[in-house]
Amino acid sequence: MTHDVKESFTGSTPPAPAALAAKVRTLAPSMTRSMQRVAEAVAGDPAGCAALTVTGLAELTGTSEATVVRTARLLGYPGYRDLRLALAGLAAQQQSGRAPAVTADIAVDDPVADVVAKLAYDEQQTLADTAAGLDTIQLGAAVAALATARRIDIYGIGASGLVAQDLAQKLLRIGLIAHAPSDPHLAVTNAVQLRSGDVAIAITHSGSTGDVIEPLRVAFDHGATTVAITGRPDGPVTQYADHVLTTSTARESELRPAAMSSRTSQLLVVDCLFTCVTQRTYETAAPALAASYEALAHRHSPRGR
Repeated sequence: MTHDVKESFTGSTPPAPAALAAKVRTLAPSMTRSMQRVAEAVAGDPAGCAALTVTGLAELTGTSEATVVRTARLLGYPGYRDLRLALAGLAAQQQSGRAPAVTADIAVDDPVADVVAKLAYDEQQTLADTAAGLDTIQLGAAVAALATARRIDIYGIGASGLVAQDLAQKLLRIGLIAHAPSDPHLAVTNAVQLRSGDVAIAITHSGSTGDVIEPLRVAFDHGATTVAITGRPDGPVTQYADHVLTTSTARESELRPAAMSSRTSQLLVVDCLFTCVTQRTYETAAPALAASYEALAHRHSPRGR
């Protein structure tokens, strides 16, 4: 079985109002400047924009009606009308007293306590944004494929490679056959062996990491079910993904590179996958987990040292 390459990715369901701001933060870097103006306007003043027609929002942002509609669709809404409804919902939530999110970059002379507080806040915001924007339909489909997979390959490079290793180790502990090759050549040669009934997962924040895209493409062409965990749902990796799980990241700064925040959101998605697969395969997963704990118990005992 082979797949047809997808030209673009759109979410299965429009994001809830609470997820709109997270969606804007995630997608803004990949938008054109005119689309960014529209996205920033709706996220910054949802109440005001909800009262505008498509023509009014185009005039406010100095763009065109077509740009407004394209932005709405990129954010996951079928059209501008649906975006306006979400904006009205978001405005109502903000008026209910919810405090707006405020972040501050870490300065080189910040005291340790401030660094801890700022990092903790950004990590919390990243997790909240990822949870709000995660498509549970796509997640459920990926879980169903993993639960019955003959074999699972997971691809990631650098910080994403650490996340790939984490997922592989988790799946192995519940009795699934999972591999996370760190060598790009090995990843491709492994992908050649995949077929229908297998699953390949690519983890890439940018959505454009060649060493991750290539093995996913090979797996896709050989009929495996493919999953992309990425911060760019319009990135090249999604052309070869049957299911796309979008992550969010906090703002990158000089002292906080993207790899840190992307890893946080990726680990949340990985934990969601693992936990849901464990639920689905509980009759076999629970004994496998118990056996792995028992096998390692002596290593954590004082007498076993």
